Amino acid sequence: MLFEDLQLMKYLANIVDVLLVWYVIYKIIMIVRGTKAVQFLKGIFVILIVQLISEVFHLQTLFWITDQIISWGFLAIIIIFQPELRRALEQLGRGKFFSRTGSREEDDQEKTVESIIKAVDYMAKRRIGALISLEMETGMSDYIETGIEVDSKISAELLINIFIPNTPLHDGAVILQKNRVAAAACYLPLSESPFISKELGTRHRAAIGISEVTDSLTVVVSEETGAVSLTKNGKLHRDLNKEAFREMLSTELLAPAPEKQASSARWNWRGKKHG
Repeated sequence: MLFEDLQLMKYLANIVDVLLVWYVIYKIIMIVRGTKAVQFLKGIFVILIVQLISEVFHLQTLFWITDQIISWGFLAIIIIFQPELRRALEQLGRGKFFSRTGSREEDDQEKTVESIIKAVDYMAKRRIGALISLEMETGMSDYIETGIEVDSKISAELLINIFIPNTPLHDGAVILQKNRVAAAACYLPLSESPFISKELGTRHRAAIGISEVTDSLTVVVSEETGAVSLTKNGKLHRDLNKEAFREMLSTELLAPAPEKQASSARWNWRGKKHG
């Protein structure tokens, strides 16, 4: 009986051990998500595959090269991941690494939604052109680097001031990342689709373009008409009134996962794709 109890305790300890390791890995992924570290991790994965192939086919020189890369890789990781490692250690020191942040993130998301709605409503009434892209799961660091770093809390007043005509940052897109204004005057890729309506300008093409290569949610305010549009997954929904805009934005940013999936399905038929 004692032996069986020991075996059970050992089995439970192994389960807890695996769960803790997976949780730490998950937190590390959340920290590096949307940074250049993600691309570095992909590179490591490719090297491991190359080493496995070289071992199977007895490619000794290639195996030696990849083995040396992996052997010295730990030092390279410390150097390249230094900002991310510092951030992780800071969170650990503050006791936030294992804390629950769900409710705080929900509050921040609600404030973000209200700030965007207030700013867009103000600019639409005055026909101030705007282009605001919200990072979702796919990192947008490459596009953030094309603009001017802001790194500020989101507020309606800040968004409005950025897009006031003839100001230094008004030309280009604002990218919101993790409930913060990451950068302004950013360059987004223009869609090359031949099906886009001729009446749509550069802002709409950029909004559609970024939605084709990322899962971002992008808001467009037309300078000519003041019309408000939303793009996601290559779909464009035009001429939204305030209530419809609030509903769609809230669904994408605040709704639980099942409702977001239903919203994605609606985008497939509600969105006016390129016209």
